[in-house]
Amino acid sequence: MVDPRRHRFRSHLPSRRSVRSVLRAATRPRERRYALLVSVLAGLVVFTLASELFPYHSSNDDEAVYLLQAAMLLEGQFQIHAGALAEAVRPWFFVLEDGRLYPKYAPVPAGMFAVSMALFGEPRVTLAIVAALNAYLIYVLGSTVADRRVGLVSSVLFAASPMALLSSSVFLPYAPTTLWNLLFAVCYLRGVRSSDSRMAAVAGVAVGIAFFARPYTAVLFALPFVVHAGWQTVTTLRRGRPLADPVRRNLLTGTIGLAFVALALAYNARLTGSPLEFPFQAFAPLDGPGFGYREIVGHGLEYTPALALEANGYVLWYSATRWVVAGPIGTLAAVAGLALAGRQWLEGRRTGSRSQGCLVAVSPLPAALLAGVVVTVVLGNVAFWGNFNILATMDDPTNGLVSRFGPFYHFDLLAPFAIFAAIAMVSGWRLARHRVPELLERIDAPVSSRRVLISLALVATLVLATTTVALVSGPIDRNADYTRSAEAAYEPFDDRDLENALVFQPAPYGQWTNHPFQALRNDPDLEGDVVYVLEGDPEREFTALDAYPDRHPYRYTYRGAWGASPDQIEAVFQPLEVRRGSTMDGETTVGVPDRVSRAVVTLEGANGSVEYHLEDPTDEISVAWTLAAASDDAGTATLSAPSAATRTPTEEGIELAASDRVVLSVTLVQPDGGTYTYRQETTVRVEDGALEVVWPPETRGCRLVTDCGREGTLLEDADLPEWERLEAELEVTAD
Repeated sequence: MVDPRRHRFRSHLPSRRSVRSVLRAATRPRERRYALLVSVLAGLVVFTLASELFPYHSSNDDEAVYLLQAAMLLEGQFQIHAGALAEAVRPWFFVLEDGRLYPKYAPVPAGMFAVSMALFGEPRVTLAIVAALNAYLIYVLGSTVADRRVGLVSSVLFAASPMALLSSSVFLPYAPTTLWNLLFAVCYLRGVRSSDSRMAAVAGVAVGIAFFARPYTAVLFALPFVVHAGWQTVTTLRRGRPLADPVRRNLLTGTIGLAFVALALAYNARLTGSPLEFPFQAFAPLDGPGFGYREIVGHGLEYTPALALEANGYVLWYSATRWVVAGPIGTLAAVAGLALAGRQWLEGRRTGSRSQGCLVAVSPLPAALLAGVVVTVVLGNVAFWGNFNILATMDDPTNGLVSRFGPFYHFDLLAPFAIFAAIAMVSGWRLARHRVPELLERIDAPVSSRRVLISLALVATLVLATTTVALVSGPIDRNADYTRSAEAAYEPFDDRDLENALVFQPAPYGQWTNHPFQALRNDPDLEGDVVYVLEGDPEREFTALDAYPDRHPYRYTYRGAWGASPDQIEAVFQPLEVRRGSTMDGETTVGVPDRVSRAVVTLEGANGSVEYHLEDPTDEISVAWTLAAASDDAGTATLSAPSAATRTPTEEGIELAASDRVVLSVTLVQPDGGTYTYRQETTVRVEDGALEVVWPPETRGCRLVTDCGREGTLLEDADLPEWERLEAELEVTAD
């Protein structure tokens, strides 16, 4: 007997045939299927670039800000409470205020990355999804402006643009914000066309989220739509129809959008204490739209209208010639498409019809709004000095951030570019299909029009593809060079299982973590297997050691100039220990090359220095030195001079501060004046009548100067001359 309950349950399940029919309906017509395919391919390409080209992230260190912010959001945190460690762990582009740290950026892009971190453990999934959705929304928007074929071609042009490929492959906010802007545009236009309140509501959500993500970017994109909505509302109200559909729709969109604006202001109040002060203003009050003096992180200038026009002129030129499909060819096609749309609008106003025969029929309102986006984005960016900053040298497109990711502040221009270029290309194709047979018949050519059209299509595709590949290969090579440099720098971390570690890292760009070492990020709670802290003054380093007394300390350092060239970085990972005692005796031995006439040995600390001179040293020099605690919070450092010294130091040595860095240097001088200096830096603290020393010390070897930074770091396995060596020992002689 059949169970009637089971029968009723099964009757509610979709059959295989109904599922197939739903899928078939969802992918009709064929342009939609192709657009979905383009979107999937765009996502796969972006995921591949993000994984293979940027495995350690890019030269734009803002990526680390968003990834750390994403991790914070997953822990339910908007800020990090670091207390006394705040300066030692301060991440790049984080505001430091009373021991708490919070990012200068809004949490929307980071929240999008956090979703895939939570679901897949891989934030690059978000990059792929954003790229795919952007490509599909361009198809929908292009179909709204003209027809589905234009939408399909515009989707391809957008997805294949060098700026879309590279800027979408890194954890930056431009592609994610464009996603919300495009969703707003699509839903707004559909709401206008169908009077659908649901579309109006989604448009409000989208524009509100875009504003929360990047307020200035969202305003520039939405401004033409806002003007249209205002004009439509005022016109309707003047006709005495206060409850008509346009008023209801625009009121709904505006109300929901303003709710997200209120949410952004509440976020500001939570972090900065004022709803009208955004975190990026708290970080750098003079960094933002406008003219006059602008400054961020010590970099400032007078941003005049003349400089703004010059910088933005270069940015737009590079965008038009290097960062869209086929460069100038694609840009000319976009201009032609815009001209066709304008011509149709003018003729439509005159004749009341937008039919163009064999050409593409363009909807005037969507086309006008997209053209308005071009105007507002271009003019609005003139007032933003960031477009000057992405140009290392304005007249050289192969350096600066613009050479690696394109003019990303103009990312929203890719949408109108792709759609207007598609209008021109589809119109050209349809014109060719219409005119080529007539031309062949007129000249009585022995070839079929089908073959000619196929040949034309293949030639055009080949030109577009080869030009685009040539344009994108340069930025890919530049990013690959940086990745090789980063790979060499992170090599000491490969196959190393760090647990319960405290790692001191260098700060080549100033006192920031994740700048440039983006991969070395702390957990939001400053716990986890590894805690990364910045090397700095002795007091701060001991504060970090005191905060994590049970962790194993390490020093991460390197030899070379960071980022200069992939083959100039040699990195090491050094285990550290803290030696304690009231008296310690040290001995440092350095190698001496031929033709050295004399040597100067110096011991210095915060309160002074002592030195002695040696004449005609040979083979090696051994230097004896002593550290001793003199009181509860002070000590002494003395230098023992050999009998051969021509000038000897005072016997008292130098007085050490409570936290000090003792520097022992041996400068070798040749007869012609050339010098080589060994430099040994030892971090010391005197507390409660005892010494604490971080061992081993940092060591350098510097030519012609006495301090050359990490370019002269001495490494055990470095490829150096046999004589170039420094060996140091330290023994606790009294507890």
